[in-house]
Amino acid sequence: MGEIDGRPCRLTVCRGCCCGTKKKVPGVDHKAQLARLSAIDDHAGRTVPVRTSKCLGICFQANVVVVQPSQKGHAAGGRPVWLGEMTEDGLLDALDDWIFEGGPGLAPLPDVLAGHVTSKDAKKPKKRKRPKKAKAMEKERRKAKERKAEKASRRPGKKGKGEKDGKKKGRKKDERRKKK
Repeated sequence: MGEIDGRPCRLTVCRGCCCGTKKKVPGVDHKAQLARLSAIDDHAGRTVPVRTSKCLGICFQANVVVVQPSQKGHAAGGRPVWLGEMTEDGLLDALDDWIFEGGPGLAPLPDVLAGHVTSKDAKKPKKRKRPKKAKAMEKERRKAKERKAEKASRRPGKKGKGEKDGKKKGRKKDERRKKK
């Protein structure tokens, strides 16, 4: 089998409910990104087939790209690689270079893409919970504030800062100046 024989790497690009939308991923030209992925060639000069999917199920990592190994890469032990948050041009350049070098099974994954590896079974990270101690302290602060407000509202005739009998301080000075 020659070097050009066999099928090349393939890409599956999520472009459904979330991935590829300005609402979910603003500031990215999604059409240009898809065109850029569709223009990737492998080391044999073959254009890498790109298939779009309506949803790959891990929407919290939009935009998702799955790289299928070439026939030669699969024979060498390569398996599909799921990449999430593929929103920057530099990541697409690294993906292009990796596929040109052989892709899964034939070339090592570039370091820049390593942090973007995910899987179809990825779970959305849970929100970080505040420690119970912090929650209790916040609750206590809120209660103290409420007690202080309640106590202030129960005191009859309490004037605001700088007031005495409904008049502001310094008013008598103003009246004396007017008389002169």
